[in-house]
Amino acid sequence: MSELNDISAITTDGIALREITTASGHRIGHATLNATASLNALNLAMVKRLQTAFDAWAEDPHVVAVVLDGAGEKAFCAGGDVASLAREIRTLRETDPAAVSPLAAAFFEHEYRLDHRLHTFPKPIVCWGHGIVMGGGIGLLAGCSHRVVTPRTRLAMPEVAIGLYPDVAGSWFLPRMPGKSGLFLALTGASVNAADARFTGLADFIARNEDEPLLLAALAAAAWQGEPETDGAQLSHLIEALGTPADLAPSPVRTHLDLINATMGHDRLVDIAPRLRALADHADPWVAGAVQGFVKGSPSSAAVAYALLQRTRSMSLAEVLRLEYQVSLGCCVHNDFAEGVRALLIDKDKQPRWDPPTLETVSPAHVEAHFVPRHGADAHPLQDLR
Repeated sequence: MSELNDISAITTDGIALREITTASGHRIGHATLNATASLNALNLAMVKRLQTAFDAWAEDPHVVAVVLDGAGEKAFCAGGDVASLAREIRTLRETDPAAVSPLAAAFFEHEYRLDHRLHTFPKPIVCWGHGIVMGGGIGLLAGCSHRVVTPRTRLAMPEVAIGLYPDVAGSWFLPRMPGKSGLFLALTGASVNAADARFTGLADFIARNEDEPLLLAALAAAAWQGEPETDGAQLSHLIEALGTPADLAPSPVRTHLDLINATMGHDRLVDIAPRLRALADHADPWVAGAVQGFVKGSPSSAAVAYALLQRTRSMSLAEVLRLEYQVSLGCCVHNDFAEGVRALLIDKDKQPRWDPPTLETVSPAHVEAHFVPRHGADAHPLQDLR
């Protein structure tokens, strides 16, 4: 079996790797994010270790599937370690305000490469998304073939609050959500629950968190064929056999989809913004809280996120990730990303000084400057993705 009494004994760089031997003689890879002090937030070392493991499991003919989960009861993954990125960006600005952070460039390249690997993995992957799943954690979850959430799962792409935007292929999967819900979530950073995740297409199954050991035992006892389509179907049956928890909280996104569609409309962002702000006193606390995310968030982030969702409608996953890489580095050389992280996560004064300060003062040129390639004369770091 894959479970050990002391997971720290097999943890390197925040990732625990092991394999489950099955009744048919095949193996199942099992990767656990084990950095519970940071709610399993991803840093560069963790991303690289996961990338190496998934590359090896993809090539190993005896490995038929992979399980990806997080240690602890609080979170699968709370996102990326943006505090470290912001600190380096702020230090660099003291000598060269236009410099691209080497750590940021490496982190975004490898994170997006890992996300692409999960989306295109040749074998089934179960992602057990319990607890907090935010930002980069959604990037991992979204790419897996069998995505499980639990009644205590809370998901969000809250990048507007820190001067970033919903990356990790968010520009690819958000527009594929029902109606205009993806745009709503991008602009507000609203938190959603398990029923929302299933309704919007971020999850395939809802199960009790305490049943994960039962699934691991079932994986070990099953006979696998080494054929991805057949094994994927069997994996679905094993997850479904756990049963869906009763009395799930309803999906606010589904409940308010008509309102979301009417608010988002088919207009420009400057037309949408007043309608969105008008919902700040909505009777439903979820709607009102979501709108506060937009009101308090970075105006530049909202404008960049909106522009991305317009530009990526007909792009492939690889094309989206390449564009997101450029925009993420653009965020690193502008004000709001480092400032938002400072205000929310480093100094924690919750008083970010956005520049420009309002959506009405964000110019088209300012938005366009975020899209400029910053890899110089070199080929795009993600050029090989297909």
